[in-house]
Amino acid sequence: MDRLIIRGGVPLRGQVEAAGAKNAALPEMVASLLTGESIRLHRVPQLGDVKTIIGLLNHLGVSVEGYGQETLSLRADRIGQFEAPYQLVKTMRASVLVLGPLLARFGRARVSLPGGCAIGQRPINLHLAALEKMGATVSLDAGYVEAKAPRLKGARITFDGQTVTGTENLMMAATLADGITVLENAACEPEVTDLAALLNRMGARIEGAGTPTISIEGAPHLHGAEHEVIPDRVETGTFMVAAAITGGDVTVNRCVPCHLEAVTEKLRETGVLVEETDCSIRVVGDGQVQGVNIRTHPYPGFATDMQAQFMTLMSIAQGSSVITETVFENRFMHVNELLRMGADIKVVGNTAFVNGVPALSSAPVMATDLRASASLVLAGLAAQGITTVSRVYHLDRGYEFIEQKLLGLGAGIERVAE
Repeated sequence: MDRLIIRGGVPLRGQVEAAGAKNAALPEMVASLLTGESIRLHRVPQLGDVKTIIGLLNHLGVSVEGYGQETLSLRADRIGQFEAPYQLVKTMRASVLVLGPLLARFGRARVSLPGGCAIGQRPINLHLAALEKMGATVSLDAGYVEAKAPRLKGARITFDGQTVTGTENLMMAATLADGITVLENAACEPEVTDLAALLNRMGARIEGAGTPTISIEGAPHLHGAEHEVIPDRVETGTFMVAAAITGGDVTVNRCVPCHLEAVTEKLRETGVLVEETDCSIRVVGDGQVQGVNIRTHPYPGFATDMQAQFMTLMSIAQGSSVITETVFENRFMHVNELLRMGADIKVVGNTAFVNGVPALSSAPVMATDLRASASLVLAGLAAQGITTVSRVYHLDRGYEFIEQKLLGLGAGIERVAE
């Protein structure tokens, strides 16, 4: 396992380019299972999670070429397996997305119950109940979901709670179903909209993506397509917070500012300067921020994936802050590590009460999940002295070349093998 050694106290300055969005690239790669023709994706990030999906798709019989290059090509014309085994699914929840496409195109699928970050229970019962409404026979056997259907049929599905992977799984399954499927209380995230754009390029007939009601008219088959993955809004937001917490001046290019309106609004409330163009965001801080309250919500609310980073910023803010997590019930695991660095945080249920301190102190800390690891990097950048962040494999799942990008902004950071 690698570690990051961070020499903090340096204001970050310069420009950085956002990578393609992990949470858009993964379902779009899986969408290749819906056709035997080639899918070409531009701007796929080089990440641990992307490698995991490539391994899973290779296991199923999908040929994947071009990883690490400008264009990733996927072709699912020789599918020989219909099972996603535990050893390939256990590390990443997004692996469950193969369920809908395999069932829709081939009439059967066997998928291990998913793993991923230990940030709380994220059951897939919403996926399974919806597939049953579409005519599938679903059973659980020894930790696997087994689903069969001669052909899925359109249905009206109302999700009990908003679920991004559930919306994506059912939207993909419905593209080859017989009739019209309507998803109500669907997730509205930009990554869902981007997946719908790719599917429509493949010949799907999807309307309403990005709203709570999505309509999908099934097609007999889909064809190949070419598509560019949207920029990663969480990576962009993380660099925005990095500028604020170090009192720096950072411009993030090739991003979509409207995807970060909730983050931008809160940063402006703290007193930092945020300037936007159509495809860039500049954040200028002076080293002093005001405490603000945060409550996470599904998009377009404040993203749960930005909560840990913002808590780190609030730990050195003037005054106090209240941060309420409404999406996942176990997403405060970074708090104990921040306490080791001198933060003043008290957690009661799903709410964290943060009293700002003048400065954080360097310390050895350990990452527990993807976004927690980003928050600890931010803490190390702000703290005086040398901070060591262990278990950065979590970070590598979702941030492309983060230490190189931070080095380009003037950070004192290096990766060391354990």
